[in-house]
Amino acid sequence: MYLNVAEIESAITSLHGAYPASTEAIDLPHLTHDGRTTTLLRVGTRQSDEVPAILLLGGMHAREWVPPDALISLAADLLEAHDIGTGLGYGASTFTAAQVERVLEEVNLFFFPCVNPDGRHFSQTTSAMWRKNRRPAPEGSVGPSCVGVDLNRNFDFVWDHKAKFAPDADVHTSDKPCDPQVYRGPAAASEPETRNVVWALDSHPRIRWMVDVHSAVPVILHNWGSDQNQSTTPSDNFRNPDLDTVRGRPDDGIGEFIAEPDLKIAVELAERMNDAARAVRGVDYGVEPAYGLYPTSGTSDDYAYSRHVTDPADAKVYGFTIECGDTFQPVFSEAEQVIREVSAGLLALALNAPEVTED
Repeated sequence: MYLNVAEIESAITSLHGAYPASTEAIDLPHLTHDGRTTTLLRVGTRQSDEVPAILLLGGMHAREWVPPDALISLAADLLEAHDIGTGLGYGASTFTAAQVERVLEEVNLFFFPCVNPDGRHFSQTTSAMWRKNRRPAPEGSVGPSCVGVDLNRNFDFVWDHKAKFAPDADVHTSDKPCDPQVYRGPAAASEPETRNVVWALDSHPRIRWMVDVHSAVPVILHNWGSDQNQSTTPSDNFRNPDLDTVRGRPDDGIGEFIAEPDLKIAVELAERMNDAARAVRGVDYGVEPAYGLYPTSGTSDDYAYSRHVTDPADAKVYGFTIECGDTFQPVFSEAEQVIREVSAGLLALALNAPEVTED
């Protein structure tokens, strides 16, 4: 059975209680619209400022039930295996006891299993296909679809799609509050759930990688989602207003700049995640830039990577999205297999990221 919101928070509390030497439970500062507190679970034997870290997000979209369970499962697996000195196996994707120890001692993993608890609760109790959070409907709007914001369109990265994209770019977001799926919100980072993710990045500058786990395609995505990647013209980037009328069009010779070394690192890490996930039972997720799925604005992965461009004082954070499985709410026997794929992929990232990434 899938975990409900209370069970997710209880699991975080229980894991911290069972493994106090290798975890830290961190209450996030912004209450959700329904008054819920959410918690980060740091897993690692070193302090948060001692080693590089990975931020793992789940449950951004309410109807995607697998990701929060996957993150809780991985945290529990890692802590138990480290405690008793064993390895981990997910199908044919195996990790030795020495590798488990290396993960916990050389990186910190910040688990944010359920970014959107209000939406998850509503999806699990009232409307299974609900995607957004539960921001109250604007005054004067009518209809249940007028509630909520798509949190993965609410981050401060080319958020104002009407001003930042070509009119024919087909960017997948909306400025209409009653859009049932992709309403971006009244302002960038207007939502408490979004601000909790931003707070996690702001408060833990050793975070160097972020993975937002979603469903369902499956595919592993890396930056960028706003336009096709290019590595030749640094001035052609999201800060250039000259691109605001053309951004997002395919094959127009203009794209979002990403330095060649960064692109190489992103692709290599995504491929290692894919290799590990595929070994579980032969499902090839594939790897591509997020734009290959469709053009987007205000997404978590692009926001995370854009921070160091906007402010060079911020750490460079490589952003990824794992779209896991092929349906939002598979029967739980299938969900368990998808959880193994996600766990293997994220463990491969934790093992390889410090080695692959340039300081």
